[in-house]
Amino acid sequence: MATAALPSLASAKEGTDLTIVRVFTSWRDAASFKRISEYFDGKENTGGLTIVRTQPDQRTGYYFLVRAANPGGPRSVSARLEIITSATAKPVVHTFPLALKAGETTVQFGLTGSDWPEAHTSPVAWRLDLTDADGRVLATEKSYLWEKPSTK
Repeated sequence: MATAALPSLASAKEGTDLTIVRVFTSWRDAASFKRISEYFDGKENTGGLTIVRTQPDQRTGYYFLVRAANPGGPRSVSARLEIITSATAKPVVHTFPLALKAGETTVQFGLTGSDWPEAHTSPVAWRLDLTDADGRVLATEKSYLWEKPSTK
């Protein structure tokens, strides 16, 4: 019976790391964020989601909906989003401060205003790193085209 407990202990220890569960990308116009409550009080109602934008006063843009799992306690991280588009050969980097709660957090990272001016433009490739205060990468996710496939 003791050997049966060992695999569960190992997986529990491995489960203490921050992970990016899922990333969805899409263009969103400003109207898609407006909820009825905003008509009454003028304040954006995020529905409990964390939304961070490159230009906070602009809602229209290209968004990365990210779900992260943080089995540890609350922590502050930085989200480093690198984007390659058809207009740029080198990645454009956007960094967002982020407070993660314990458990799962859903965040929308928006490239808004002049940082993503066209609805029909999609990224060629992207990579998202969640880093600690020392710059150590805690979790990463990338698009299929971010790097060349291995030839092995």
